[in-house]
Amino acid sequence: MSQYYDSNTTKSNVVEHDVIMRGRKLLDITGVKQVESFDNEEFILETVMGFLSIRGQNLQMKNLDVEKGVVSIKGKVFDLVYVDDQSGDKAKGFFSKIFR
Repeated sequence: MSQYYDSNTTKSNVVEHDVIMRGRKLLDITGVKQVESFDNEEFILETVMGFLSIRGQNLQMKNLDVEKGVVSIKGKVFDLVYVDDQSGDKAKGFFSKIFR
């Protein structure tokens, strides 16, 4: 008897995180745990790889799929910044500015 082992079944538990930008006008982000806050100038997302800040102009949420962890944002993107635990002082400063 031969045994069949499907390696894809173990990978299904691992959530992937990708950021796909099209022309600075459209972002597709996977691996999103939750949307912390958003307005037309900044989105703050908690992803499987840390907090992600997206800043720009006229930003709008085009699509949100909570179950799949997918967010689509349209607008003019200025920058994408990850806030890690490794830069503890920077993270505290960043979040203290947000929650004033």
